[in-house]
Amino acid sequence: MDVSARAMVEAIHASPTQAVLYLSGGASQALGWLMSVPGASNTVLEAVVPYSRMSMIQLLGKVPTQFASRQTAEDMALMAYNRALKLSQPGFPVLGVGFTGALASTPPKRGDHRFHVSTRTSNQLWASTVSLSKGLRTREQEDRVSSQYLLKAIAYGCKVPANFVSELTDTEVPDEFEIQFDEDQELDQLINGQICFKVYPFLNDMSRAERKIILSGSFNPLHDGHLKLLEVAASILGEGYPCFELSAVNADKPPLTVSEIKRRVKQFENAGKTVIISNQPYFYKKAELFPGSAFVIWCGYCSKAYK
Repeated sequence: MDVSARAMVEAIHASPTQAVLYLSGGASQALGWLMSVPGASNTVLEAVVPYSRMSMIQLLGKVPTQFASRQTAEDMALMAYNRALKLSQPGFPVLGVGFTGALASTPPKRGDHRFHVSTRTSNQLWASTVSLSKGLRTREQEDRVSSQYLLKAIAYGCKVPANFVSELTDTEVPDEFEIQFDEDQELDQLINGQICFKVYPFLNDMSRAERKIILSGSFNPLHDGHLKLLEVAASILGEGYPCFELSAVNADKPPLTVSEIKRRVKQFENAGKTVIISNQPYFYKKAELFPGSAFVIWCGYCSKAYK
């Protein structure tokens, strides 16, 4: 790893972003670079290499039209993003990274040598395809070039400088693509099941606590009983990050509209309390969504007692 790559990794680790990486078919050196610089635990939540066809199929839950393609990289990034949401510490921004490549191999490939990278954050999908000059580099050299490019993509997703000299030639021009999401679009994706939840960290406390202390409800309206109940539960349970959880999807009613979700979220902003919007109305599904969390179980009668 050269000096510029190390500086980029240090900047990534110094950022608050926590990431899950799914890599297949190349960029293996990037993972080594990330893990070899102190502070990797600040950034890397999980790294998975679904290298075989069956491993990739099980990861995606489907047979991709093409294993080394931009669409597959985007699918991997979205799955990595959802996984990062589940594993991340409360209040921290998360990043999902997908990489798939068709690099030099034995026997030689008939098709192009190329790789595809995609990153997903709460408000952005970014993807890029790079076709390499066939026969110009060894497999190790192609892996290095793809690793440099992947590292640059991660830095971009973490919003840190990515200053290094690219080893791509003038003819190896990346084909980049980016979509920005606003809050309404993100909530639509949540309702439709594309993303598993959205955090509104109004508590302004980027806690390193591993466990969430969650009070679920409809909060229509949010009242002092809810606030007191979570406060008492947090004091009893000790270390943990207290937050409220509201499901946009109801077990026996239509989903909440985006405008209604935003109206209820506004209550938590006014109270300075963190709320998570999920799409799981059942507690056994919430438990899968928030592993290791403590749930505060309450009833309407109990909440009325605090009014």
